[in-house]
Amino acid sequence: MELLNETIKEATRKKFEAELVNPVKLILFTQEPSRLILPDSVRGQECPFCQETRQLLEEITALSPKLQLEIHDFLAEKELAESLGVDKIPAILIHGQKEYGLRFFGFPGGYEYGSLLKAIIQASQGKTDLKESTRQALTEINLPVHIQVFVTPTCPYCPMAVELAHSMAIESPFIQADMVEASEFPHLVNKYQIFGVPKTVINERVSLEGAVPENVFLENVLRAISPQKEPK
Repeated sequence: MELLNETIKEATRKKFEAELVNPVKLILFTQEPSRLILPDSVRGQECPFCQETRQLLEEITALSPKLQLEIHDFLAEKELAESLGVDKIPAILIHGQKEYGLRFFGFPGGYEYGSLLKAIIQASQGKTDLKESTRQALTEINLPVHIQVFVTPTCPYCPMAVELAHSMAIESPFIQADMVEASEFPHLVNKYQIFGVPKTVINERVSLEGAVPENVFLENVLRAISPQKEPK
């Protein structure tokens, strides 16, 4: 059974036709028992949403000739996964004319379907709708920034945080931004004490809860790499 109905497919197809500029590659790291021969040591630990994620990406990439889907075996291609910073699955990396640091961990369903489409389009265009002042501030970053935005598919406020993080990653080669579907990674929920979403964790030093305005998000990104100010 298809995940996207005809109405959503047609709306997505039209959006791609109007807004995609350059080709985009979607890279999926997956582990599916129906497709892979798993060693006994990992049998029974298969990724529960990998199959659905593959199907969603197959349906999406079929809607535009400018989209390409590349699929990798997380276990068999461990070195490749590590080189790309993939430590959990399902993992989606979105590459445009260059690698922008746009990543999704977990199934991007519900409200996050819109975030996925926006990330694809921005990677294709190579530009964002951030304010000029924000873009200027991001050009001054010269240290690595890792943004993790924890979400759930039913959270209507989560896409705002995810899209801000991804936009900042497009504007700065030093920023990597991840959407992380909280319910699929309970060990991270425990690690970061996530009691509500969206929750954003930046460089393991700064965290903020809720959907915040662009200027506040930027302030926290800068605070995470500033040695002068200690995070609360």
